[in-house]
Amino acid sequence: MRLATFNVLHGRSATDGLVDPDRLTAAVTALDADILALQEVDRDQHRSGHLDLTTVAAHALDADHHRFAAALVGTPGAHFRPLRHDDDGHGEPCYGVGLVTRHPVHSWHITRLRPAPVRSPVYLPGPGGGPVLLRDEPRVVLAAVLDTPHGRITVAATHLSFVPGWNIHQLRQVVRALRALPAPRILLGDLNLPAGPAHLVTGWHPLARHPTYPAHLPRVQLDHILADPHGRHRLPPVTHTTTPPSTISDHRPLVVDLG
Repeated sequence: MRLATFNVLHGRSATDGLVDPDRLTAAVTALDADILALQEVDRDQHRSGHLDLTTVAAHALDADHHRFAAALVGTPGAHFRPLRHDDDGHGEPCYGVGLVTRHPVHSWHITRLRPAPVRSPVYLPGPGGGPVLLRDEPRVVLAAVLDTPHGRITVAATHLSFVPGWNIHQLRQVVRALRALPAPRILLGDLNLPAGPAHLVTGWHPLARHPTYPAHLPRVQLDHILADPHGRHRLPPVTHTTTPPSTISDHRPLVVDLG
């Protein structure tokens, strides 16, 4: 069983800045994942050709089961509004996370996370870049209880805040929410935290330790696949891990094989 998490930068290439659905398809196909968590995912956004990027990824993997969970409605970094629990944003441009699986889904679960209450300084690279104060965005956790050849497991995809400290607060919320779902449990996503703090905050075990950011010369691991120690013995052992280069995004995907 192959697990992967990939911050896809809404399908954009870090080299030419274009969003090409064929390029996204090729990048996801190369991962050949049975369970794929996606972050920075667009649905019906002008900048990504009004595509449903989660559906594109599902078709690339020939996966029958997939779902997109919007964290916000509107344009990230510009004008947007959070979603209410009874609001899925259909018919409007949305941005969030996706989960794609080849295994049957027993149930889906969504947990919404509030943004940090204050703006936070972020360094923007490139010409005209530099430190800026950015407004944080709402976040979302998308979990699925799966029926796999290894038994029933819970997997979840998320993308946490870039605001130091607030991402730790959110990560604790994620752990509490997932503990209500069946073990074994696996969290996949861009946590905006290095490996050490992610492990210390959760107590969950990293299934792979590799730098994933920036993609051209990775120096820090922001993208993680963590297993809850409760019920972890029911998971197959890790046989291989990798962070393959890709033609899209400023992150590398993180891939874990369980055998």
